[in-house]
Amino acid sequence: MSKIKSLFFCNNCGYESQKWLGKCPACNEWNTFVEEKVSDNKNGRNIKEKKSINPVTINSIEKKTSTRCNTGFSELDRVLGGGVVEGSLILLRW
Repeated sequence: MSKIKSLFFCNNCGYESQKWLGKCPACNEWNTFVEEKVSDNKNGRNIKEKKSINPVTINSIEKKTSTRCNTGFSELDRVLGGGVVEGSLILLRW
């Protein structure tokens, strides 16, 4: 009889852990772990349940436009693609 348990896998490098980690110890990326259900069979092997992902062509993706607010700094507006998007967060370091 198989037992279903959860394992966590890094989306970036594939590192496997039995608990969720904020930072992957293998690739040092943050928040890349996803939970997957795994069943143990009687041979002792873990079998991942495959999720079906359907690919789409790039031409079928619709472009969403957002209203941008000017900051008053023309160079910053240019870097941000025309201004700040409402509800977005921008981290500046100087």
